[in-house]
Amino acid sequence: MRTTILTSLRTSLVLMLVCGLLYNLVLTGAAQALMPGRADGSLIYNGRGEAIGSELIGQSFTDPGLFHGRVSSIGYDAGGSGTPNYAPSNPDLIARVRQAARDWRTNNPDVPLGEVPLDLLTNSGSGLDPHISPEAAAAQIPRIAGAAGLDPERLQALVDEHTSPRALGIFGERTVNVLRLNLALRQLTASQ
Repeated sequence: MRTTILTSLRTSLVLMLVCGLLYNLVLTGAAQALMPGRADGSLIYNGRGEAIGSELIGQSFTDPGLFHGRVSSIGYDAGGSGTPNYAPSNPDLIARVRQAARDWRTNNPDVPLGEVPLDLLTNSGSGLDPHISPEAAAAQIPRIAGAAGLDPERLQALVDEHTSPRALGIFGERTVNVLRLNLALRQLTASQ
C-alpha cells in the first residue's frame, strides 16, 4: 500500500512538472524566439515607445475625424470576449442593429443606410474584431473628410494602402485594421 501511494505521488509530481511547468516554458520560449511580437500580444506602440493598443483587439473610436470599427456588444473588453449569438429573428439583435443604424444616420448623414456595409451595423463573434472591410472604411470617408478637412481621394488612397489581402489570396476577406488606419490618418492630418 505504501509503495503504491509513493509511486502515485512521484508520478503526479513528475507529470505536474512536465505538463504544468516544462511544457509551458518550452512553448513560451519557442513563441518568443519565433514570433516575439505576436507572443507579446501584437502590441502597437506610439513614437514614444508607449503601447497604444493591440493589432488583434479592436478599440472604440468615436471622434468624427477618425475611422470607426465594428459595433461591440462587450465594449471591446478583452477580459470578456464573446458576444450573444442571437438568431436573425431575435428581438435583442434586431434592437441592437436598429440602434447601430440610428447611430450611423446621426453620425454619417451623407451616406444612405442602404449603402452601409453590414459589418458596421453588426458585431463579430468575439466582440473584439479590430478589422473592418475596405467597403466599411470607404463608407466613412465623407464624414472624415468633412470633420478633418481632408480630400476624399486622399482618404480612399489611405484606405487602399492599409487594406490587407485575403490569406494566400483565397482564404477569408480583405480587411482593414482600424487602429493602424487611424494612426496613419493622424500622421496625415499632422503633416498638413
